[in-house]
This record gives sequence, structure tokens and C-alpha cells, in this order.
Amino acid sequence: MSLFEKAEAFLLQYGKEMNVDEYNLKTRLEAVEKEIEQTGTYVHTYEELTHGAKMAWRNSNRCIGRLFWNMLHVFDERDAQNPEAIRDALFHHIDHATNGGQIRPTITIFKPHQSEKDQLRMWNHQLIRYAGYEVDGDVVGDPHSVEFTKKCQELGWTGRGGKHDVLPLVFQLDEQAPVLYEIPDNLVAEVSLSHPLYDWWEQLEMKWYSVPIISDMELEIGGIHYTAAPFNGWYMGTEIGARNLADEARYDYLPLIAEKMGLGDAKASDLWKDRALVELNTAVLHSFKQAGVTIVDHHTAAQQFQTFEKREKNAGREITGDWTWLIPPVSPATTHIFHKDYEHTMHSPNYFYQDKPYE
Repeated sequence: MSLFEKAEAFLLQYGKEMNVDEYNLKTRLEAVEKEIEQTGTYVHTYEELTHGAKMAWRNSNRCIGRLFWNMLHVFDERDAQNPEAIRDALFHHIDHATNGGQIRPTITIFKPHQSEKDQLRMWNHQLIRYAGYEVDGDVVGDPHSVEFTKKCQELGWTGRGGKHDVLPLVFQLDEQAPVLYEIPDNLVAEVSLSHPLYDWWEQLEMKWYSVPIISDMELEIGGIHYTAAPFNGWYMGTEIGARNLADEARYDYLPLIAEKMGLGDAKASDLWKDRALVELNTAVLHSFKQAGVTIVDHHTAAQQFQTFEKREKNAGREITGDWTWLIPPVSPATTHIFHKDYEHTMHSPNYFYQDKPYE
């Protein structure tokens, strides 16, 4: 499809959903066609950008939290043209999204990709993420972050070497050298984990940050590619309790928890991993709620997704999804999602993975 064909498809859908009258829609399409002919691209209005970002969330096949797509807070930072302005916009995103624990779904959209020489790329996977250090064949901190941590160190950053060192923001504007900024401590809200039944849990010194702000994906709206558009919702508990803290390739806490529960000598058939996993997820949900930080359990999230499916059907829109991501990693068969099939078609607008800019 040509750029105008992509723009036209988006604008026609936008016009239908936003009740744009026929005359104004026709006028807008003519203006966009002329703009593309003259410049090779076109510029979204703020209203188009805002609704397009919401549509992209609605079309995100891997997201179980799409019921709230129309609640997305959209910040237009396309005019941020220097590192300080970009840094301040990212700090504002973190602060706005965190909202004292009442997490707000938020996206900050920077200038679109024009060429390899004219683009903004975030190096961070998430705006807030813990470092990972290789030490004597092991990893202190988050193994997922080892490669990026090394890149930060090459740029002059020195962490404390702990399990929960917050990585700096790193981004690259056009052909300039990458820049690095430490995130102020007061912007990073973290939750220390405790358990409602096990007093020893706090001795494990587990914690996690409050807001998952994905920053390395591309937002595409009507053929325009925004290579820097960090966005967030709030956590589903299993993202932390069944993946980040439980995976063997991440913090791998299950053996330690099992030992503290008196299951250290248990066999696999005794389901020690399952028992430890449930208690870890219990601790995550309990701690976030105690701290007043928004979180959702996987059963409630599945029920919310079922409501989303019904609303989309009533709106005459096709339900798409990636089943392998929609099912929760704990007790998936207890949700309706496990027993359904979904069409895994990628519609536009949407969010797409990108190659790492530092590779």
C-alpha cells in the first residue's frame, strides 16, 4: 500500500469512529493527499494522533488489558527537538503515569521517523528497569538487562552493583551520540514485597517498580511511524509474580521460596514450584494493594477482557488476539481465554517491535 492508501484507510476509520461529517472528512483526505505529493509525508492532527494511539492499544493482540483503551492519556511531544526537552517529557510521563500509585495509562509520542538520520530511538526496554551485572559467572540483578547495563556502563554510568539498581534513560536523537540521564529517585515508585501469612517474606528483600512503561516499540498510525512512543498501563500481578521474579532466566526466586516454605526436599510431582508460585503471586498482589498501587489479578483481567470482547462485537469490530500471550501464566485453564481461539491478525494502527538501536 502507498502512504496515501494507508493514510486514507486510517482516516476513514477515524472519521467513522469520531463522527466526522462527510464534507470535513473529504476535505481532510484531499489535504493529506496534496501534502504527501508535495512533501512525501503528512502530519497528524492532535485529535488524529490521540485517537490513533488509542486504536493501536485496542488492536494490540498480546494485551489482555484492552478494555481501557479509550482511557489512554496521550502527550504530544512531537516538537521536542533537543535532549533536554525529551528528557523532561520522559520524566513527566513517569510522574503522570505513577500518579501517587493510582496508575494512569499513558503514552508520550515524539517526532515520527523520517529517515535513519532523522529519528528518535529509545535504548531502554522500559523507562524504569533494574540493572543486571555479570559477577563470577552469575548475575546480580535482572538478567534481562545485562546487555543494556553494559551499554550504559560504556557510556559512563556506574551502578551500585545491587539487585535493584534503576537504570538510566538512554536515547539517541538523529545522528547525535546517545545521551544518558539518571532518573531522579523521587520519580521511581517501588513496592517492597511482603506476604499476608509468612512473616519471613520481608527478609527476602524482594521489590518491584510500580509502572511498566514500554519504551522500545514503534507506534504506527496511518503509515506514519513513531519510533519513540513510550506507553504504559498497569501491571497484571502475574507479569511480576510469574515471570519477572519467577522465571529461571530472571530473578528465579521459586527455589528460595520453596525452601523457606519447607518444600526444599520436595519432588517435582509434589508441585513445589506451583505452591511457591502461587504464594509469590499472592505476595505481589497483597503488597501492591497495601502500598496503594494499581494492580490487577489475572482472573479479574480475564473477566475484563471478556467485557472488551463483548463491546468490540457490539461495535462491529473483529476480535483479534495472540492466544499464547493472552492466557495468564498462572492457572490459564480457569479463564475463558484458554478455551477460545482468536484470529491473530495485526490491524493498523498498532505497536510493533523494533531492532535494538545499539546492536
